[in-house]
Parts: sequence; structure tokens; C-alpha cells
Amino acid sequence: MKDITKILVPFDVSTSTNNAIEYAINFARDDKNIEILLIHVNESGDNSLQKSITETIGNIKKAYPLFRGTINWTLKTGDLIDNILETQKQEQMHLVIMGTKGADEETEITNTSRLVLKADCPVIAIPENSKEFAVEKIALVLGKNEIDDASVLEILLDIARRFHSEVHVLTICNENESYGYSEVDEKNEKVLEYYLEKFYSHHTFQENTDIEKGIFDYINDKGIDLLAILPRNHATKNKPSEGRLTKLLTLHTEIPLLTID
Repeated sequence: MKDITKILVPFDVSTSTNNAIEYAINFARDDKNIEILLIHVNESGDNSLQKSITETIGNIKKAYPLFRGTINWTLKTGDLIDNILETQKQEQMHLVIMGTKGADEETEITNTSRLVLKADCPVIAIPENSKEFAVEKIALVLGKNEIDDASVLEILLDIARRFHSEVHVLTICNENESYGYSEVDEKNEKVLEYYLEKFYSHHTFQENTDIEKGIFDYINDKGIDLLAILPRNHATKNKPSEGRLTKLLTLHTEIPLLTID
């Protein structure tokens, strides 16, 4: 398993972007092996933000003197999401951290909701109103299907190791079925115990006809710092979904959301 050492952060002049940069810096802490790459994309090819980006990097280094990694930046022209994904693959970035303002309506489409559904890599969406950085408690949302590709849990293990986090696993039961006792449940349990090691705390099954509400109720009740989900829109073993739950969580979450793909 490769540790997270290369983080890509889309950058503009918004508050949500600044939150994403701060999250990336706090994520890196004093790890000298961390490289943060800021990417700014515009449609016109206007490079007027070069000075602003340079100043921002300088301010970050002053504000976080314990940061031992490196910060670089790149400017691109064209579609935002396409450029982020292309850069992530070209530079072999391990993680994308992107700010989001969220949205009230399910029909709305934000850049971050587009990214998490198209990306074939881990993404952490940072809400504009997210609180102080913390990763003490992580909640992984798991459905009733078998985990499609268990190896992607390695990214969650790396995060848990880095911050000595406890990982809760949450399944919201919205149908009249038995949960926790099927062959699939038992397979998933073995996978969780293997990949999450000692950081795996417990698996909770809760009934709620509204899955999204059930997730957010659990987050508030347990004081969860980071929400994680395995998007099913790229599933290969199971039937791919349209990614509706992933999109809803991206639009409505008030804590950082990790999509593991």
C-alpha cells in the first residue's frame, strides 16, 4: 500500500477553496514527504492569478510554520473537472481535496458533485462551513451489497493510521430485510476487519426510511469528523448505481466527505 504523499487541491479565490487548502495543510501536518499541488483552471487562459497564488502560498507557509512538505501550483485552461482528473492521472496524485459550497436542491449540480462521480480516485469534499480540522472519528457508510473492490479501503486505513482515528461503519436499513446476518454481511465484516485493522471500531445497523437523514443523524449523535462512502457508480462486481446518494451527501454534508474510488 502506498501512503498518501501527493495531494491535488483545485484553487480559486473563494472561501471554500481556502478551506480546502487549510484542510490539506492540516492533513499533511509535519510530514516532509507530502506534496500539495494547487491547480487553477479558467476558460480564457487568463493567468492574472499567478501573483495571487504565489502570495497565497507564501501566506500559508507563514501561517503554518510546522508544515514540512512542499507546495507547487499549475494553471490550466478549459473544463475544470476534466483538467483536475487529467492532472491527477498525469501527476499520479493520491488524493484530491476540493472545497464545496453545497446546494439545497437535489437537482442542482456543483463542480464538486461532478468531480466525485467522475473521479476514479479518492476525493475529500470540504464544506464551506466545516468546523476546525479533526479526524478522530470516521464514519464509513456501507450498503447491503458486497464491497466491490476491497483494496480501495487502503486509503481509509492510511488516514486512520495517520490520525489514530476510530472507524465506525454505518448501514442504514430502509427496507424490511434482515441486516447483519447474511453471507454478504459476513464477507464484508471480514474485509473490514482485515483492511481497517485495529482502527475498525464497530458496525452499526440503523433503521430509517430516509437514508440521508439516517446518516446525518448518526454523524451528529456520534460527533463524527469525517464521513466516507464507497461510490457505486463505478461498480464492477455489482450493478452500478447512478450515484444519487453520493451526490446528495456531497451537496448537503456539513463535515468533510471522503469518496473512496
